[in-house]
Amino acid sequence: MGINGEFFSAIIPAAGSGDRLGQSIPKSLVVINGKTLIQRAVESILPHVDEVIIAAPKDFELEISGLFSDNKKIKVISGGEVRSKSVAAALSQVNQNADYILVHDAARCFATQAQTIRVIDALLAGDHAVVPGIEVVDTIKVIDANNFAESTPSRSSLRAVQTPQGFSARILHRAHQSGNDATDDAALVEALGIAVRVVPGEPNAHKITTPADLEWAKRLAETNE
Repeated sequence: MGINGEFFSAIIPAAGSGDRLGQSIPKSLVVINGKTLIQRAVESILPHVDEVIIAAPKDFELEISGLFSDNKKIKVISGGEVRSKSVAAALSQVNQNADYILVHDAARCFATQAQTIRVIDALLAGDHAVVPGIEVVDTIKVIDANNFAESTPSRSSLRAVQTPQGFSARILHRAHQSGNDATDDAALVEALGIAVRVVPGEPNAHKITTPADLEWAKRLAETNE
């Protein structure tokens, strides 16, 4: 068993393409300074969980499995067309004894183990849903259908959320029973009326989405490694 005798599972939905990155291979297999994004993402959570289930891009399951062939804690399955389907597919493979489940993005591969621990600590303290978040530095406008500004929310009440996100296993299963799609799993949990705790995130847990993001990630890796 994992921390405090609780069983922790982790899911990494990694079935996204590399199109927006300008790559011809799936995003999770893009290499930065000798390591793929999926390898880096796994490193940040593996020491703190009992199992990791990776939802891989179709036809790349064996390639990703080969990256982790020496670790029995890691299982690779076929992902879905959208994020929620990948998470749902992985949920069906989660150990039935799991108490908590972390959901992490391969594209946020520079999130540290310290971030994982903050999420886990909040779960063990009694929260049912936990996400890391950082303060928003830009002014945000809410716009209408005609692109006119409707309101300007206070930045003090805004957070840009990251991963890994953590949930009690029971609640995450329940959230995905709706079959709805969302950009993060916390949104599905919020729809159930369940409170989501926000813990401090990290600037370097930035999501790698565009070619500019990839160049940033390469510079970060070269500087720190």
